[in-house]
Amino acid sequence: MTQTASIWLVILAALVAANLPFVNHRWFIVGPVAAGRKPLPMRLFEMLLLYFLVGGLALLLERRVGQIAPQGWEFYAITATLFLTLGFPGFVYRYLVKRRQ
Repeated sequence: MTQTASIWLVILAALVAANLPFVNHRWFIVGPVAAGRKPLPMRLFEMLLLYFLVGGLALLLERRVGQIAPQGWEFYAITATLFLTLGFPGFVYRYLVKRRQ
């Protein structure tokens, strides 16, 4: 896999993972269906777990390409903010779109 393909794979995985807690009614994506509604803090906790999962995928792909670059706290602050931004469409769909009952 080329380096460009690896980058796009990580971006696509982050986009899907950031929105998954808002469109899925299961606990931790594969668990049982939540009775009623999942609370927002639980959805954010699922986002945090998926952030680390996508980060692990990115680390694995970076290791395959070559030497891993050292990262400081700034890198993690920016990637976490980007992950939250990518999850905004799912948040809007879940909490802000009016549904006719």
